[in-house]
Amino acid sequence: MRFQYLIRGLRIFTTTRTTATLPQSFSRIPFPISRTTALKAAPAIPFLGSLFGSTAKAENSNMSYPDQRSEEEWRAVLSPEQFRILREKGTERPYSGEYDGQYPSQGVYTCAGCNAPLYKASHKFKSGCGWPAYFDSIPGAVTRHTDSSFGMERTEIVCSNCGGHLGHVFKGEGYPTPTDERHCVNSVSLKFTEDEDKAKSKA
Repeated sequence: MRFQYLIRGLRIFTTTRTTATLPQSFSRIPFPISRTTALKAAPAIPFLGSLFGSTAKAENSNMSYPDQRSEEEWRAVLSPEQFRILREKGTERPYSGEYDGQYPSQGVYTCAGCNAPLYKASHKFKSGCGWPAYFDSIPGAVTRHTDSSFGMERTEIVCSNCGGHLGHVFKGEGYPTPTDERHCVNSVSLKFTEDEDKAKSKA
């Protein structure tokens, strides 16, 4: 419900439009400022930032993952930003991630926490959403959870090996991909290597 009230408030103060390329769900919202500027600022504002994160903690916490490191152990190996996103289900600002505009011809994206291979370079596509987008994952590498926060149902995706938060997956948006799915993933949750064999050996 909060999300609906927020959208109504933004519509009331509408003064300008922009032609910036954004997800279809935002393209219908008349922002009073540049959509790109608003989206970049949103995760940094406590209330708005919560809309970009996930509260699918109860279901996730009951799952058992092969990598069972404690919170203290994760803090020792992750940067503060990696810990915030991977272990506390945060979200990086759109268009700010290292891999958002990267489209390699080969290679593998692995979990930044445990190095498990998650996506192949061939899975990545240009969505214009502000985060790295993949139409599929390596079989069994990603686990899905229902996230019903803020009056809307989304599907959270986590690393199947350590439970690290990756982002969310969306269906039926009309992208010309084999699955018509968009895995919207935080760059901070990932590492990239062109050597697929090296990625497998580190896992």
